[in-house]
Amino acid sequence: MSLSGKTLLITGASRGIGREIALKAAADGANIVIAAKSAEPHPKLQGTIFSVAAEVEAAGGKALAIQLDVRDEQAVAAAMAKAAEHFGGIDALINNAGAIKLVGVEKLEPKRFDLMYQINTRAVMVCSQAALPYLKNSSSAAGKKSSGGHILNLSPPLNLDTKWFAQHGPYTVTKYGMSMLTLGMSEEFKKYGISVNSLWPKTMIATAAIEFELGSRDAFKRARTPAIMADAAHAILASQGRSITGRLLIDEDILRERGVSDFEQYRFDPAGGSLIPDLFVD
Repeated sequence: MSLSGKTLLITGASRGIGREIALKAAADGANIVIAAKSAEPHPKLQGTIFSVAAEVEAAGGKALAIQLDVRDEQAVAAAMAKAAEHFGGIDALINNAGAIKLVGVEKLEPKRFDLMYQINTRAVMVCSQAALPYLKNSSSAAGKKSSGGHILNLSPPLNLDTKWFAQHGPYTVTKYGMSMLTLGMSEEFKKYGISVNSLWPKTMIATAAIEFELGSRDAFKRARTPAIMADAAHAILASQGRSITGRLLIDEDILRERGVSDFEQYRFDPAGGSLIPDLFVD
């Protein structure tokens, strides 16, 4: 099913996976709200809300760039209102903004944990709460047999193996918080016909965030491009009714459900070695 005419608000969409999801939906003719902090060019990171807006328009969609700090609930509410006024509503919220620091409790600065919690967990609640009135309208207008309101969180399956807590427990807690909100909101918003899911990559994805955390691009040779996450997100967001909801999905798994069998197209380096599994994926 196409996302033509649908309005998607994507946080952290100025680069990486968020940008790729935006461009995939734009190719359908969707309206994309690029909500991120990056309004000015960064010396080391490509992409701003305005450069992605231009790319969205070039890809066939309509764009609205909004500079947004997802930690500020008043700014979030204002952004939702502006997006809904501009495009006549909001059909999907993609909580893509994230913060990462793979450090254990012993050495992690509390202010860094605060940042991860505020962006990874708290912002999912704040953004979903602010988007809810518009998503209700989307589901009501669509009806039960069509694609209604969607919330998609970029968060992992709940894997309680202690290895995922031993070295970077604080980060794990904040990402698992997103996934638990997915499960809760799917049930809470059932009465409104809104679908709520999480999506996570099976393998490492070649993004600037990963490059900065690891300190180099060497691992990209064994990574996939953000395109696989964009295709998986599209499959979820284009689903009808609540046919997909309350699931903590892996990109490759949902694409296999949709008939995809060739995943070599997503390799960052076709000549690279074996792919590196992402965090929280056994």
